[in-house]
Amino acid sequence: MNFLASSKHSRRTATRLLAAAALCAASGAHTQAHAQAVPKTVRLIVAYPAGGVSDVVARALGDRLAAQMGTTVIVDNRAGASGAIGMDAVAKAAPDGATLGFSAISPLVLSPHLGKLPFDPLKDVAPVASVMYSPVLLIATPASKAKDFKALIDDAKAHPGAVRWATSGPASLGHIVLEQLHAAAGVDITHVPYKGGGQQLNDAIGGQFEILSTNASPTLSSHIQSGKLRPLAVGAPARLDSLPKVPTLGELGYKAANINSVFGVFAPAATPSALLARYNAEINKALASPELRAKLTATDNVPTGGTAEAFAKEIASEYESNGRIIKSANIKAD
Repeated sequence: MNFLASSKHSRRTATRLLAAAALCAASGAHTQAHAQAVPKTVRLIVAYPAGGVSDVVARALGDRLAAQMGTTVIVDNRAGASGAIGMDAVAKAAPDGATLGFSAISPLVLSPHLGKLPFDPLKDVAPVASVMYSPVLLIATPASKAKDFKALIDDAKAHPGAVRWATSGPASLGHIVLEQLHAAAGVDITHVPYKGGGQQLNDAIGGQFEILSTNASPTLSSHIQSGKLRPLAVGAPARLDSLPKVPTLGELGYKAANINSVFGVFAPAATPSALLARYNAEINKALASPELRAKLTATDNVPTGGTAEAFAKEIASEYESNGRIIKSANIKAD
């Protein structure tokens, strides 16, 4: 598949996003949602490899939904192209309620600004419900002497280009955070793009660069607890319970850089509105369960939930914001 080309105008596409999501959100009253029957077997396409944090969460959510609805939920991992392959499979599935997708919103809000997708993210998928946000941690490696975020910025100002910042790739969320800091703090930091997250974590422990920006994970937490890596800041609405002394980028004065990965459930756009409403209600019920909340918070992910309309508004806002950042920083895909 060719994932490269140019994107369309942000304002028009954001309006289309909101209009499409309004149909999902207006999908019926609470009683109608619970009365709507669901297919006996539901395929949950996960846009990431098996074994990762997002896969673990998706499987826990699928198990909870299956128990609540008396149906079978089969997880189908379709990894690749930063989630776009999985979302393409969702977009092209039959809109009969038998297929849902679990993904970060990045294939909808980042990928369209970087290249042509094999599906229209604004017309072919429907936001069903937000599930969680995954914070972005800014980590100092053994190569850095910075004890806090201010020391990092001071070092970058004193030695332009000397501080190396690793991310999971061009136009990744970590790269967006870096570009926001470039603009806000007026610093020159060298971007070190990786392809994915595994190797960069090994290189971080080995001190191959000074700073790593990455999503929270149990493996990362273990390295922080052992003292091999030092968290300097976090991109999240609030401080993490597991790292109460680590400030958010918003607290540090970098509101635009204080971003995180948002994950949710999606469906083919033409899925009947009553089914979308039922799924939204069931997902919110699942997220209220202590068992699922514990599964999420154990990996530093934060449960969200809410209406499809609110989720779509968040997607539209992120789409416009990322479009401005990518254009301003002249970010290109590989």
